[in-house]
Amino acid sequence: MGAKDRFQTRAIHIGNEPDKETGAVAPPIHLTSTFQQEAVGEDKGFDYARGGNPTRKRLEDNLAALESGDHGLAFASGMAATTTLFQTLSAGDHAIIGHNVYGGTYRMSVKVLSNHGIDFEFVDTRSIELVRSAIRPNTKMIFVETPTNPLLELCDIERTSEICKDHDILLAVDNTFMSPYGQNPLSLGADVVMHSATKFIGGHSDLLAGALVTSDPALAEKLYFIQKSGGAVPSPFDCWLMLRSTKTMELRVQRQSDNAMEIAKRLERSDIVESVIYPGLKSHDQHDLALRQQTDPDGRPIFGSMLSLRCGTIERRDEFLSRLRLFTLAESLGGVESLICVPYEMTHVAVPDETKESMGLTKDLVRLSIGIEHVEDLYEDIVSALGE
Repeated sequence: MGAKDRFQTRAIHIGNEPDKETGAVAPPIHLTSTFQQEAVGEDKGFDYARGGNPTRKRLEDNLAALESGDHGLAFASGMAATTTLFQTLSAGDHAIIGHNVYGGTYRMSVKVLSNHGIDFEFVDTRSIELVRSAIRPNTKMIFVETPTNPLLELCDIERTSEICKDHDILLAVDNTFMSPYGQNPLSLGADVVMHSATKFIGGHSDLLAGALVTSDPALAEKLYFIQKSGGAVPSPFDCWLMLRSTKTMELRVQRQSDNAMEIAKRLERSDIVESVIYPGLKSHDQHDLALRQQTDPDGRPIFGSMLSLRCGTIERRDEFLSRLRLFTLAESLGGVESLICVPYEMTHVAVPDETKESMGLTKDLVRLSIGIEHVEDLYEDIVSALGE
């Protein structure tokens, strides 16, 4: 098993090799907090579970392979992963963050880590010129989401990476919305990829986890030190669940994306909502970039399962939400079941109202996470709830 094997083969086999001791095809879960040592300083690769666990090691190898990286690290949540990444910065450092990031990222950077002397600046990373003009002598990191949550704005990873290399700046990409199946930031020049593994990697809305993947050994060493020191690691059981889930990632994510594409096209044609925001539509102003950047492991365009709708008024929004049958009103995304939320008052509640409104994140906007249900049932549910 190696790097030349295709995505689905790596997803199923790397980290999931049969147990050497028993031959069990499904690897065991190592539910232990500590490990026997043969003598002082002589262990079998593990000493204490905060620093490493065989089940977690299998998952980390799997995640690294799926992102075509050399080093994978698993965390207790996506925010634990993001916080660990930001903790590689020091007081006095400047970091550029995409202006339309997840509300938790905004909250951690502005209300927690900025108190430790790190200067975070929010920039519209759709614009290469705005990114370039924001760079200072003390800029150490550019952190982008692409597509963003929930407005589905894109950042050109390859062009941004060129700027970062010219200025010796670390480029970090939150790849949560696309999953390792739908986008490969490391191959486009990013230095490190972050995931809320709760979403498409877990895929079943039954665990919390995060991940970082890089091919930079020095960065990996820093991240591992913080991971071990902070201890925000997932349980062995959650690692085992994710290993089981990545085996079906290709099937899940492809079906979710196909469903979202079909629903987005129909809704745009129907005029029953004010507007549809989805990178797969030609009406999306960054559709051409999505075609180039968001590709499956065989190089075919894929646009993800997230789409946002503008309902026009809060009253119409609330009526729509109350009449849905298959979509569950809940935060999160990426699970096999379809969800819907109101980002203004849910996922992005920590972001100041004036900031949300300045970027077009309005109260009438709803975000849909499309699942793997039958596409006709999902579309009929939406149309029926909208009163058409």
